[in-house]
Amino acid sequence: MLTPAFELTQDRDFLTVAIRVPHARASEFDVYFEGVDFKFYAKPYFLRLTLPGRIVENGSEQGSYDADKGIFTIRLPKETPGQHFEGLNMLTALLAPRKSRSAKPLVEEIGASGVSEEGADDEDEEFDWEIEQTPYEEVSESTLRSQCHYGFGNLRAGVVQRLQDELSEVIDIKDPDFTPVTERRQKRLAAELAKFDPDHYLADFFEDEAVEQVLKYSPWWNDVHTEMMASLGKSQEQGDAAALVSFSEEEKYQLRKFVNKSYLLDKTAHRQVYYSLVDILLAYCYEVRVTEGEHNVESAWTIRKLSPTLCWFETWTDVHEILVSFGRRVLCYPLYRHFKLVLKAYRDTLKILQLGKSAVLKCLLDVHKIFQENDPAYILNDLYISDYCVWIQKAKSKKLAALTEALEAVSLSKAQLGFELLELEAAAILVQEEETAGKTAQCSPTEQVPHSSPEPSDSDSTSSSDTEDSASVQEELVGTQPSLLTSLQVPLLEEDSALTIRDSGLCRNMGSQKCEVRQGQPLASPRAPLIEEVGDELKTMLWVSTPSGVNAGSHRSVQDAKERDQVPCD
Repeated sequence: MLTPAFELTQDRDFLTVAIRVPHARASEFDVYFEGVDFKFYAKPYFLRLTLPGRIVENGSEQGSYDADKGIFTIRLPKETPGQHFEGLNMLTALLAPRKSRSAKPLVEEIGASGVSEEGADDEDEEFDWEIEQTPYEEVSESTLRSQCHYGFGNLRAGVVQRLQDELSEVIDIKDPDFTPVTERRQKRLAAELAKFDPDHYLADFFEDEAVEQVLKYSPWWNDVHTEMMASLGKSQEQGDAAALVSFSEEEKYQLRKFVNKSYLLDKTAHRQVYYSLVDILLAYCYEVRVTEGEHNVESAWTIRKLSPTLCWFETWTDVHEILVSFGRRVLCYPLYRHFKLVLKAYRDTLKILQLGKSAVLKCLLDVHKIFQENDPAYILNDLYISDYCVWIQKAKSKKLAALTEALEAVSLSKAQLGFELLELEAAAILVQEEETAGKTAQCSPTEQVPHSSPEPSDSDSTSSSDTEDSASVQEELVGTQPSLLTSLQVPLLEEDSALTIRDSGLCRNMGSQKCEVRQGQPLASPRAPLIEEVGDELKTMLWVSTPSGVNAGSHRSVQDAKERDQVPCD
């Protein structure tokens, strides 16, 4: 028999069941309904549902068949008009036979601690989300080995031992079957501390254009949450918000493929299931935001890497340590490592939880699909996600609301992450300010030596550091014309062999010694090529330079300067 695709909707007085049965004979079908039981048969399809509310046969029921679409539509009257049937989109739970919905095991050990499925026996009991503290007791090694469990509700053990080759690429913890809970956490914290990169963090802190872009992205739950608050107000119940969350045909197919199960969880395991759910949702919200809803080949890696539940088989004692752990891993592993993304994922998770079980289920189905398409991350579906998709459909809305309130009450700061982020940022900002001040000082304007030559050459340029040397040169120039000073440049003067100008001649200052140099002839010194080049340059300058206010005829020509055989050097 095949289980057909189906969908349930409701109004005030009727429950409507739409069943898609292509290629079935419309003339050969049977429908049975009474109380919470509904059965439909049209060869080769068979559908049996356990409804969340009671229906009644009173003559007002209706049925129709669309031959083009192959859809049977059956309207069933509610036993209590106006009653709201909760969980109509939890298809896996609806497929469960009535007898399997009992929380109590068939065999019970007398004196055993109270164990119930999803807290069915203690539905009205107040759920305490605070840390339970017990005195430390020395535990033997054999007892520790027996406590190395993991998976959904810590119900699995020995799986990694059998699948060591596949799981080694999926999880960070080595040999979890023989690693106690406390040792897992110690190794995780050490690995995060070793992985943290201050340079990567500061790069994202100062250059956050890409981060700001992903922060602006609005995922689907933002729109649904806004619509919920606008239409129903803050006083609405989570059950009413379920109608705002819709499932695609692919998601409905996923739900029909799940095998319905009952989970026997004690209070400790029950609490761990809720805690780990928050951890997985945080990682999922981060991934959706940074990829802007377009999953890629890195999506499975991102989710499992950011969730200690999935990659370290971590267990939790309160919601605050879940948030701290998530924040640490965001700053250690993914591409974008910014504290704003931690807070954004936290707020996204709150919105999903406030929307209720339908929104949580939709997210879990997406995670299941991501892992299923990634080899070997699909193993995490067997350990966690598949069970979560079945369990959340029967979870108590009251417990989920209490978890949401506990998560909303906590806060997170950079100082709590343990990486000294505030000190790191302060030091980086100080260095940045010093560099900015240094660049400002280098770019400040300074005095320049005036030029009178109309044609600049390679020796005409000067820096501001040569201003004082120019002043000393002016004192050495005696009896020369004004144009001669302004045509000569300071870079031509050497610290150990200064050049002195006498009238139109050029000589090298050698202390108390005197030298005779003919104009245009090279100086006899180790730097003769340089001085020869200076002489040529001076010769050119004296030939073309004409000072303002002096007639060209009043200058001695270069030929007149050559007639002076010697220039005394003081």
